[in-house]
Order: sequence, then structure tokens, then C-alpha cells
Amino acid sequence: MNNHPVTNLKQGLASLYQRYNRREFVHPDPLEMVYRYSAPEDQEIAGLVSASLAYGRVTQILASVGRVLDLMDGAGAGSSPHAFLGRTTDRELRKLLRTFTHRFTTGDEMAALLIGIKRVIAEHGSLEDTFASGMKREDETVLPGLAEFVDHLRRAAGGADACPSLLSSPADGSACKRLNLYLRWMVRRDRVDPGPWRKVSRSKLVVPLDTHMFRIARALDLTRSRQANLKTALEITRAFARHSPRDPVRYDFCLTRLGINPSVKGAPLLRPLQQYLAVIERE
Repeated sequence: MNNHPVTNLKQGLASLYQRYNRREFVHPDPLEMVYRYSAPEDQEIAGLVSASLAYGRVTQILASVGRVLDLMDGAGAGSSPHAFLGRTTDRELRKLLRTFTHRFTTGDEMAALLIGIKRVIAEHGSLEDTFASGMKREDETVLPGLAEFVDHLRRAAGGADACPSLLSSPADGSACKRLNLYLRWMVRRDRVDPGPWRKVSRSKLVVPLDTHMFRIARALDLTRSRQANLKTALEITRAFARHSPRDPVRYDFCLTRLGINPSVKGAPLLRPLQQYLAVIERE
């Protein structure tokens, strides 16, 4: 393990955030699909579609998300997923998506997710209100609320088996990388994250843990775990919270840019982090 001064790490993270936490470094990322819309009711739907399909090669992800959003934008709803779902029947959704595929996801699964979204919005008023209904003031993280949120969506979509490749739950032991990514987009508001939600505290967010973030966290001594699981995600979140207690996922975007965005990947790393992140390049 590396032995680095915490103060240097904090300064390095802050500098990295200032340099790379900008929209110009977003592409390629499914988050850019949320930027199509300015209304919160559209952003939350586009965000859930984008995050749920965020597995596989990023070019394929962007194409698949674009196909679903184009379908909703082009159905006479005035470029509004919210308006589209409000006027489209379950049968029409299944028909429109019958030829859709994204790796393991079928058109039936995608239609089921949209049906679930439509129904919980009809019941609760919005996806934000659906999520907030499952949160308690004493919850330390969003995970209890996330489990309730997924349960609501699964039931509305037709049951636990309706869209298995799209919805994971912390109740099942999953690290829920894609849904924690969705929550980051919805809850945080800065130059990158649109943050249309106001009823969930960013201090309760959990790091979206994928393989790349896991390797970075190990290189920075934020975890000693050898598995990228839910326990590890919480450990890394707590480590980030020591540097940013009110916003523990503040550094998620800028750190993951180091291996995703070509212009960032080739740029010189900040001095306080260079020796630690160099470990990743050698692996």
C-alpha cells in the first residue's frame, strides 16, 4: 500500500476537481444524454434510462440510450419523455420497443422499465418523490431509499423478473453502480451533474463503484478490499467523506475521467496524485 500524506491527497483531489470537473470532459459518458432536457421531470426519466443502460462499451451505451430517447422525442410529445410516457399505453410501449436490444437487455425489459417509471410517476408524482418516500431522516446513506425505490419500480414494471438487467438493489447485495451513478446525477448540482432533485441530501450518496474507480481507490489507499462489492463501495465513500463530508462523491467524475476521456487520460496528472495513480498505469 502507498503511504501518502492525507493533506496532500485532499489538496490533490481538490485541484483535480477544479481542473477536470467540467462539461467539456463529459463525452463520452451517458450523462451527456441527460443534457438534452432542461425540465426536471424529463431529466429524471432520461437519467434513469441512461444509467440503467450504462454497461458495456460506451459507444454502444450512447447509441442504445439515444435510440430510446429518440423514440420518446419523436412520438409527438414535444421532446419530453415525461409527456411521452403520460400519453403512451403499455401496449404501445411494448410495440415500439419490440426490436430494441442492448447486450443482455431486451425490448421487453426496456418497455417494462418505462412502464414501471410511468406507473410510479402516476402514483407518486415524480421519480424524485418516489425515491424520497423511501428515505428516513436517520438513514446514513441513500441505500435504504434506493432499495425501496427499486422495489417500487420492480412492482410497477411487473415484478422482480420484469427487467433484471436494468435494475439492481442493495437489498440483493449489489453495489448498484449504475443506480448510484443515477443518484449522483440527480442529487448533485455543479458544472457536470445537473442535480434536478432537491429532496435527497448529497451527503448520503454512495460512490458508484466500477472496476476503474475500484483500482483508483486501491491506488490511493482508500480501501484494502480485493472485491468491488457493496461493502467496498461504502468503505470508499467513507474515505472520501473524510475529505468532503457534505459531498462524498464530489470527486467521482474527475477521477474516473483519468481513464475514460481521451483528452484527460493523456494529460499530465496533478503532482499530489501522480505517484499514486501511476500504479494504475503499470497494472
